[in-house]
Amino acid sequence: MSSAAPQSPSNGANDAWSPSSWRSKPVAQPVIYPDETKLKGVLDKIQKLPPLVSPGEIERLRHQLIQVQNNQAFLLHAGDCAESFEACTQENISNKIGLILSFSLILIWGARMPIVRIGRIAGQYAKPRSSPTEKIKGEDGTVKEVPSFRGDNVNGLSPNDREPDPQRLLSAYFYSTTTLNYVRSLLASGFASLNNPRDWSLSHVRSPALRNEFETISNGLADAIDFCRTIGAEPSFVGGAAFERGGAHGVLSDVDLYTSHEGLMLDYEEALTRNLPIPASVLATQASGIQAPVSTSAPYNTSAHFLWVGDRTRQLTGAHIEYFRGIRNPIGVKVGPSMKPDELVQLLDVVNPSREDGKITLITRYGADKIDAHLAGHIEAVQSSGHPVIWVCDPMHGKYARLLVALGVEALLIKPLCLGSTLTSSTGLKTRHFSTIVSEVTSCLRIHTECGSRLGGISLEFTGELNEEGFSVTECLGGSMELSEEQLGLRYQTSDEAEEELASWQN
Repeated sequence: MSSAAPQSPSNGANDAWSPSSWRSKPVAQPVIYPDETKLKGVLDKIQKLPPLVSPGEIERLRHQLIQVQNNQAFLLHAGDCAESFEACTQENISNKIGLILSFSLILIWGARMPIVRIGRIAGQYAKPRSSPTEKIKGEDGTVKEVPSFRGDNVNGLSPNDREPDPQRLLSAYFYSTTTLNYVRSLLASGFASLNNPRDWSLSHVRSPALRNEFETISNGLADAIDFCRTIGAEPSFVGGAAFERGGAHGVLSDVDLYTSHEGLMLDYEEALTRNLPIPASVLATQASGIQAPVSTSAPYNTSAHFLWVGDRTRQLTGAHIEYFRGIRNPIGVKVGPSMKPDELVQLLDVVNPSREDGKITLITRYGADKIDAHLAGHIEAVQSSGHPVIWVCDPMHGKYARLLVALGVEALLIKPLCLGSTLTSSTGLKTRHFSTIVSEVTSCLRIHTECGSRLGGISLEFTGELNEEGFSVTECLGGSMELSEEQLGLRYQTSDEAEEELASWQN
């Protein structure tokens, strides 16, 4: 049976909240289904299915995000721009997790700070669009208008499969479950062990210098582990026996990796919102006066540990903010050039009126050419308001470009590279040099320092998918693949393999 309907959370909001109260607000990016009866049947079925994640896991993430907020850890948010059902394979998932682990290892090594890992995985199937329809040129040369492709959980990529199908929401649930199950299996069986970081996916890295740099880190780590063994450190710390031979889990083999997606499809999110008991340890902490007391149960979104609201759906009086203000999960808010400083503070007042630590992550996405004009004003407004937030830089969105890049060690080490800009290659493809991404990160660090603030994390888009030649997505010049203009077309992927899709896939 499905869980009882969640009650209004004790979040200080004036209006009563329920998982369905968003239905009374205007919905941005709506999906119009031709058969509402079929939609209701699918949602009823999803509501009876088991949660994908548990309150204990969500509360553990909240605790770790408080550490990020207090400068005791750093947040890495990474994964696909948009997942596809077709890409749900053993190889792709393993490669993606390997990239996240490689990325986090470099951050740990360089920053000497714990890393909180949140993947854009196991649910990131929908994307917002700039227009509900698009014009497609057929094989006979005629142009017809069809609904825009909204992601695999809404409709199909083929122009003949664009009618929204509620059954795809159910498919999304099961693909998410399959992905999460395999991720859990990988992490529980030693895949993340620091005893063998070379097993993680780096096959796409063509730069000898970058490969050598990662090898230096791996060798240094191996030496440190050997030293611990030599002086008789606790076996559970250095790994002890292998997992397959009965070895216990230890700090070198265990990692937390949380799931996330944009909370775009509110019908789906409502169906997976459950009123569940808050773990006893959390209630005990709240009772001690460290945090304001709440009821013994709360509405958890059980589709993912972490959800974010996009730049196109963050209207203060809209349906998405209404939904997000009520769930207990930690949430992210995309902040771009169109966000006014006072509007940002008003939004924080709505989604976190009790000013709970670790609740809100602000994911800034300006573009290297606009960050200087906007970030400082946003920081100062939040500082003046007293709201506790985590600041995260999303350097993947620039004007006209959707950027997915695979692991680039230079971005993590923040090497000083020349500035780049959006450009059109000699082959006519819109692209951007990898150094532009690095430029936005370094600018973000500088501005936070100047404002007496701190960058708490980074949000990146990359994929574990490789073609037969070992190329990942080829949309950025340079980077770890040392991509040239001539190689842009090898795996230049967009939502429908058409250049006009680029801007519409930004969130």
